[in-house]
Amino acid sequence: MIQDFTPEQQAAIDTAASHFLGIAKMGAGLGAGIAAIGAGLGIGRIGASANEGIARQPEAAGDIRGGSIILAAFIEGVSLFAVVVTIIIAFA
Repeated sequence: MIQDFTPEQQAAIDTAASHFLGIAKMGAGLGAGIAAIGAGLGIGRIGASANEGIARQPEAAGDIRGGSIILAAFIEGVSLFAVVVTIIIAFA
């Protein structure tokens, strides 16, 4: 059974839907921002630890550098996944 709405009711429904979409987009923006902040903190910590490790053992610089690049790539992958999920949720 399909219910017909009065013009006032339909206008209220349309307003509520547009507000909900706006809130969803704002939430997606916040989610993407939090993911970017987390990735920046993680990569910063990797860089600091790698520099400290290289300063303590200069002969292991190649191994430390390679490991830190791989870890940074993993963090970037997770943050990219988080941003894609927030965008999908915003427009679903």
